Amino acid sequence: MKDEDRSTVPLVALRGLWKVFESVTVLRGIDFEIHSGEVLALLGGNGSGKSTIVKIISGAHRPTAGTIEIDGTPKTFSRPSDAHAQGIYMVPQEPHIFPNLSVLENLVTGLSGDAAENAQLARKTSVEIGLNVDFNAPAGRLSIANQQLVEIVRGLLRKARVLILDEPTSSLTRREVASLAEQMRKLSAQGIGILFISHRLHEVLEFSDTISVLRDGHFVLSQPADTLSADMLVEAMLPADYTTASTQGHDTPSPLGETCVLEVSDLCGQVFQDVSFKVQAGEVVGISGVVGSGRTELAEAIYGIDRNVTGSVIIAGTPTTDRTPRISQEMGLSYVPEDRHAHGIFLALPSAHTISSGVLSLSDAHYMNQREEVSLAARFVDRLRIKVASPLQLARTLSGGNQQKVVLAKALASEPRVIILDEPTRGIDARARQDVYRIILELVADGVGIVVISSEVGEIAEISDRILIMKRGRLRELPPGVRGVEQISAAAFDTNGDVLA
Repeated sequence: MKDEDRSTVPLVALRGLWKVFESVTVLRGIDFEIHSGEVLALLGGNGSGKSTIVKIISGAHRPTAGTIEIDGTPKTFSRPSDAHAQGIYMVPQEPHIFPNLSVLENLVTGLSGDAAENAQLARKTSVEIGLNVDFNAPAGRLSIANQQLVEIVRGLLRKARVLILDEPTSSLTRREVASLAEQMRKLSAQGIGILFISHRLHEVLEFSDTISVLRDGHFVLSQPADTLSADMLVEAMLPADYTTASTQGHDTPSPLGETCVLEVSDLCGQVFQDVSFKVQAGEVVGISGVVGSGRTELAEAIYGIDRNVTGSVIIAGTPTTDRTPRISQEMGLSYVPEDRHAHGIFLALPSAHTISSGVLSLSDAHYMNQREEVSLAARFVDRLRIKVASPLQLARTLSGGNQQKVVLAKALASEPRVIILDEPTRGIDARARQDVYRIILELVADGVGIVVISSEVGEIAEISDRILIMKRGRLRELPPGVRGVEQISAAAFDTNGDVLA
């Protein structure tokens, strides 16, 4: 929607907003507006204050100073329900559904009024927004894309005037992303303001009317999307003195390049069959594939989380039997899971506790004094450029990118010979992404073998020595020289079957 078509009074405005956590200033007197019918993208490096703005708008945090205005009138939010009452609804990156309740029950639960009328309105709104599913089926059977639509319909049923979409495309296929973009256009045409958060810059440029960039707690850029480019956005997010890591020249062989550090043979599980591949020391093997193809399940089976599998796994030359995560780690295999919050980090504890757990799990002592723990964590804080006040800072207060680095530090603390990284850059900003790539290059130079599982086709193309495609539970390798984004996508989406070897 064009600027001249919008009301001069914003739906939501933040005026002179400050936020301080435990003496750390996160927001510095910012001003921010969302107008009717506007799709506004909010970008910023991890630690820039982006998540804090979202939490303040949605009622999860209260500002230290400044005001929130709704239709020009100052309001105070003490809890998310206060924001809901003002027409603000947040669709989280991971949809919050009741998997064992029906789709319809998920939509109408919590609504007041006549149940039959609510059900009728829910069905009507769902069809209008493109949610065409069996409303009596358990919601847990829905795809991630449809779960997100359930969240959007929930907001609309609660008369949302502002929708906050937090990384809505991170787990979607290209077709699902295109469908979501169409729904966003429909909603904005109805006058709903949309705050769109994504680290995929091409989507931000394509879907948004306005783009605002945060850096160090204040806005450094805010202008129409059609006046910007991806390079301009990256430059705005990165500090002026920051130099990005390059993956060029990665084909330099390491001294241990002939050593096989991981060999998987004929591995079969519930969602994958007959998987075989090898990883050499100092090699990056990329695994691409659509969501649901079996990539994460394969990683969990190799590491020993899922033990209901057949086939063989050899780690650093030693065959494994009856694998568990501890046994795998003792043999030199580390794993960074896709969901860092659920499986990778102790959010309520100091960051040092998460990092040291990567070593404690290999020790019978199960104890490390604080001086040793802080010393260990400090080494990785420096090496991985983790932005913390101290290693004892609570992990939940860190930005997403810095939390991911803490999870990486835990995996590296045991000095692995081979490491599996499942979606290592999911939901982190350009600067943190470059740091992850730099860490991968350093590990490769040290002779560590790396398996990278990623939904980002460009990422797989950029950092991998060899590329494997997971499709319908089977793993195949792309021929040498076939590594273009279009070729990888074609193989993963089955649009060009003869690409695969």
